[in-house]
Amino acid sequence: MKKYNFKKIMVCLFCTSLAFSTANAWEAEVAGGATGQSDATIRIGLNKGWDAKFWDSSVGYFSGYWSLGLTHWEKGKYGKNAASISFAPVFTYNFYTNNTIEPFIELGIGVSAFSKTKVGDKNLGSSFNFEDRIGFGARFGDHTLGIRAIHYSNAGIKSPNNGIESYSLYYSYKF
Repeated sequence: MKKYNFKKIMVCLFCTSLAFSTANAWEAEVAGGATGQSDATIRIGLNKGWDAKFWDSSVGYFSGYWSLGLTHWEKGKYGKNAASISFAPVFTYNFYTNNTIEPFIELGIGVSAFSKTKVGDKNLGSSFNFEDRIGFGARFGDHTLGIRAIHYSNAGIKSPNNGIESYSLYYSYKF
C-alpha cells in the first residue's frame, strides 16, 4: 500500500516554485469543494502571475498565471483518502471596470500526479492525469475570490479512464 508523504510533496512544491521568475508577486491559494459524487476536496496552492498582457482592449485583456497545487481527496466508495499534485498554465480574460474590483474568467490545461488510481468513487486507471479547468472570479487589491470546476482524466492513455471532477470555491492572497 502506497502512502504519500506531505513533507516530500511540500519540498517538491518549494523546489518547483524556485523555477518561477521573481518579477511578479506570488499568490497563496486555498480552496474547498466537492467532487461530483459529493466527496470533499481541499486544495492549497501557489500561483505566479505572468508579466504580460495580450490583446489589450477597452473591455479587457488576456493574461494568466502558473498554478501549482496540492489537493486532498476525501475517501469515497474505495475507502481511502488520496492526494494529488498538479501544475498548469492558466489563461485569464480580465475585464476592466470603473472600480477596484476586476472580474475575470479562467481556462487551463495542465498535468497532475495522484497518490492512488482509485479516488473517491472513481477509478482513474492511472496516477498520471491531465487537469482541465474553467472558472470565474474577481480580484480586489491583493485578494482574489472565485469559483472553478476542475476535471482530471488520463485522456484515454490507460483504461479505465473514469475521470473525476472537483467543484470549489477558492480564495488567494498576493504577497
